[in-house]
Amino acid sequence: MASGLSGNREPGGRRGFGAELKDAVNGRTALLVVAVLLLQLGFIVSYIGALHRPYPDRASIGVVAPPQVAAQTVAGLNALPDQVLDARPLPDEATAIGQIKDQKLYSALVVNPAGTQDRLLVANASGPALATAIIRIVTGVEQQQHRTLAVTDVVPLAAGDAEGLSGFYLAIGWCVGGYLVASLLGISAGTRPANLKRAVIRLGTLLLYSIAAGIGGALVAGPILHALPGSLMALWGVGTLVVFGVGAVTMALECFFDVVGIGIAVLLFVILGNPSSGGVFPPPLMPPFWRAIGPWLPNGAGTSLNRSIAYFEGTAITKPLLVLIAWVVVGVAATLVATAMKPRGGRPDLDRADPPAAASGAQQSTGATSF
Repeated sequence: MASGLSGNREPGGRRGFGAELKDAVNGRTALLVVAVLLLQLGFIVSYIGALHRPYPDRASIGVVAPPQVAAQTVAGLNALPDQVLDARPLPDEATAIGQIKDQKLYSALVVNPAGTQDRLLVANASGPALATAIIRIVTGVEQQQHRTLAVTDVVPLAAGDAEGLSGFYLAIGWCVGGYLVASLLGISAGTRPANLKRAVIRLGTLLLYSIAAGIGGALVAGPILHALPGSLMALWGVGTLVVFGVGAVTMALECFFDVVGIGIAVLLFVILGNPSSGGVFPPPLMPPFWRAIGPWLPNGAGTSLNRSIAYFEGTAITKPLLVLIAWVVVGVAATLVATAMKPRGGRPDLDRADPPAAASGAQQSTGATSF
């Protein structure tokens, strides 16, 4: 035994560098460091991949014109290189404006057969970057036909939301709060509740936090900074769902995967969720992968709901609302199931609901907290 120990010590009784390194960075720690590196690289790949080349892909545009002119114009717009526009005929301008406000169209071209100037209807509230891209494309088409274009913004942004990013940042802030509070509860009190009663208490704590975070964010974006118009109560409800859904799923991931679950939550809600949410660039400006996953993550659903409430009188809210509800249901159910199963790998906050007196005294002496 003495000879084995001496191999780890330098002359004079000091431990060698190899032994210190092994104690300082064990195998589990090394794997976690590698996982963090992969998450960091994933962050870079996801953000740059989603946002590096904003170019329209089948951005919807209506065409209001006499039947013969409409057919020709629709065919010409749909034949543009890379299928940048998805044109369809509309009977009149009122229908075009109604569909833009109902979020069925991003824009509409109103052709004037009696003159050389047409009008393009856009909605900057859907995303200024997309409106600008459509204006540039349609202007080029009009110039080739020796026509001019006047632009009308039928759903303008609020004065305090100049770039249209307030709804996006509000949703992202709610997501950050959701996974951070769940992570802190897991780190401080154990990644897996000891029993179903403790799980319910922890979920109840998360719900109270979500309600507070929802109203806090809605107040800041609305009455305090005047960045977003719309119903304060509706925004409060969205915020509560976003925070609770993200937090409950993070809690479930911790129950199943211990601290690795926090990394999975970061992958879902930061690396994948933020760039795909449609906040910086609306869906037609994003590559197919991010455009496909964005609406199904809380970041994208929250951003869509915030914009709908603020600018579009609550239209097109059914799908994103159901998405958030689904995240809440899955998060709560998975947390309860994981607690009931008591899977290996999670660190329970307490093995039994009623600890022996000695264990209780030890817990009090260390100041530990259990939820």
